[in-house]
Amino acid sequence: MSGSVSQLERNKAAVRRLKESQGTQDEAAAIREILAPGYTRLRGGMSNLANNAPGQGFPEPGAFLRGAFPDRVDVIEDLIAEDDRVGMLWRFTGTHQGNLFGIPPTGRRVDIHEIGIFRLADERITEGWFMADELGLLKQLGTQLPPRKDGRLIVPSVTDAGEDGDAVVKRLMAKPPVTQEERNKLKVARSKSSFAQKEDRAHYVQRRWGLQHLRDYGEANGLVQFDPSHAFPGRNDRITGLIAEGDKVWMQFNLRGTNTQSFYGLPPTGRRCEMAEVGIATFVGDTWTEGWYLADGVGILLQLGALHMLAGIGCKALN
Repeated sequence: MSGSVSQLERNKAAVRRLKESQGTQDEAAAIREILAPGYTRLRGGMSNLANNAPGQGFPEPGAFLRGAFPDRVDVIEDLIAEDDRVGMLWRFTGTHQGNLFGIPPTGRRVDIHEIGIFRLADERITEGWFMADELGLLKQLGTQLPPRKDGRLIVPSVTDAGEDGDAVVKRLMAKPPVTQEERNKLKVARSKSSFAQKEDRAHYVQRRWGLQHLRDYGEANGLVQFDPSHAFPGRNDRITGLIAEGDKVWMQFNLRGTNTQSFYGLPPTGRRCEMAEVGIATFVGDTWTEGWYLADGVGILLQLGALHMLAGIGCKALN
């Protein structure tokens, strides 16, 4: 773990305060005090819904979506820090009572996860990167993306951002790992490289899959074998961030590859795709015991031109 313990705790406290202030009388003051001048939001939590909404005449969903979910409650489930970065996982619950990026109120309750990765300087947040379970949200609302007036879809671009797994592993191995966090981080990075070792996950259980809702669909329809590793056989994921503290390692990465095989029953499209994903690894000593993943499911369906697959998980098209 890099950085003094007190500094890491202060950074985590700043991020926690920002989240817990939302929807309270302290919100404006917390934003002024905690967000640095020039703060940059690199990615919004519901980026696919938001990116398809501009210019469509949809009502605003309100600050922190509280116009759409006025009874919104966020509960922090995990908080981790290393160097100048903080990772936070929280659960978002609320009742859909207002327009959400063009989705009319459904009155349904939602319960989804969202992840934030923050960079801080002098205990002020300079950057924020967010990803919510948009696919789970649409499933719970029972609806698809609202159609745009021009019939277009705004699709996430392929950026090729990040670092090749082999390069990350070689860099981490250049200085032999000494601390438990360093050893754990190396094992997690190794999983995205040609240095992967089966024994690293000999006692491993995957608590959540990145595309959990599509995997559930696959299991229900006898298609589970057509997962992303099958659909993108030449995939070469790139690591965009690693944070290790205590018994946890968080890894940000982008799945990259060309769709040349069936994807949960979708015929091969030949499209080159990139999907953001975050994995949370839990260790007991040197043993990697659990994995929990969240991926941009709506983004990959947009890239594949496969939004019709949403119907398979219970999402109906809006008129």
